[in-house]
Amino acid sequence: MTTPEKAPRVARCPICKSPASDGNRPFCSRRCSDIDLGRWFTGSYAIAGNDDDGQSDKPSLPLDGNSET
Repeated sequence: MTTPEKAPRVARCPICKSPASDGNRPFCSRRCSDIDLGRWFTGSYAIAGNDDDGQSDKPSLPLDGNSET
């Protein structure tokens, strides 16, 4: 008994779902690439994070290497 061959997966553009092109991967065109970039610039996309981790922005040691404060 032989196993049926699976068709190769086609990468899809995350913007319009058309097949991705090699020159613009993972997008199908420069237009979709620019749409995605514009969404990052305007803040439509965001990476979740936790800013309230209890640590300050100050370094724990002086930057000049001296231990005096």
